[in-house]
Amino acid sequence: MQKIISYPISLIALLTFLLALVFFHPIQWICFNLFGYQAHKKSVDYLNFVLLRIGHLLGSSYVFKNRESIPKGVPIIFVANHQSLYDIIAMIWFLRKFHPKFVSKKELGKGVPSVSYNLRHGGSVLIDRKDPKQAVPTIKALSEYIELHKRSAVIFPEGTRSKTGAPKEFSQTGLKILCKYAPSAYVVPISINNSWKIFKYGFFPLGLGNRLTFTVHKALSVKDLSFEEIMKQSEQAIVRGIHVV
Repeated sequence: MQKIISYPISLIALLTFLLALVFFHPIQWICFNLFGYQAHKKSVDYLNFVLLRIGHLLGSSYVFKNRESIPKGVPIIFVANHQSLYDIIAMIWFLRKFHPKFVSKKELGKGVPSVSYNLRHGGSVLIDRKDPKQAVPTIKALSEYIELHKRSAVIFPEGTRSKTGAPKEFSQTGLKILCKYAPSAYVVPISINNSWKIFKYGFFPLGLGNRLTFTVHKALSVKDLSFEEIMKQSEQAIVRGIHVV
């Protein structure tokens, strides 16, 4: 029954979502080219605020726990499981004070209004999954960027989204590079729950009435722990916080 009810609601939500992307694209261009980084960032923040509100049309709600525990004034490496597009939307808005930058696949760097522009100009990096050698210097540059500017990087070590919410095997490579070249950073694990349910039928129709939760775990100092220990503690914290129902 929910799937049948979802068809008209999903159509309205998806059309509104697309309109928001198209509307904010020229706003981003104006902000970036005329007013610089801070104005562009504000435009991206409020785009994602609008996209979260569009999620309310689907009955979605959002809870972001323990944000107050995130260290301030230092580079941050957010490490999280990955379930859907709404992981990114929520993290951009709720973690906006930390200027989150993403490691994304190069295919997203063109063709998507607002999204592609932000990935190319907002400080995030694009990698070619078919070319691991290209990814190393690209992620290294992101590490050096957050180290210099005391901003944050977001990495999803599963590589691809989980369609059922169950965690996949974590890859070490990206996180290891980030830690190596951002030595004053703190690694902050985050467990994400229920965002996969928005897309449980695919991209149409959409799932209704889901409560998305983001739980921030204890920050880990890169300089005080071995990478092996950071990887182990991060994965354990994230997996323990995932509740597959």
